[in-house]
Amino acid sequence: MSWHLYLLSLIFAIAGVFHLIRPKAFMRIMPLYIPYHKLLVYLSGIAEILVSCGLLFTTTRTVSAWSIIFMLILFFPVHVHMLKHKKASLNLPKFILVIRLLLQFGLIYWAYRYL
Repeated sequence: MSWHLYLLSLIFAIAGVFHLIRPKAFMRIMPLYIPYHKLLVYLSGIAEILVSCGLLFTTTRTVSAWSIIFMLILFFPVHVHMLKHKKASLNLPKFILVIRLLLQFGLIYWAYRYL
């Protein structure tokens, strides 16, 4: 396995752990039209941890990569919401929010490479 596979796995593991230890920060960035904020934050954190582990095994790598792609597409409205609403922006500068939004495409491509 290459170092970049481990790095992608680590990124999603860390993100998942942060969903579990700092759920309020993630709940704050969710659009109001999405129900069950707390539950979804915890479920997405657990999912991110599971897919990060799944990337490390050849038998689950494809399913994990597709799951990452699916989650990144699913989370796209949250990133747009952060960009459009000051309260959800976590006081991050607009250019950081734009970069963060564009980064989603890079992460999708990165995960796609493991299909």
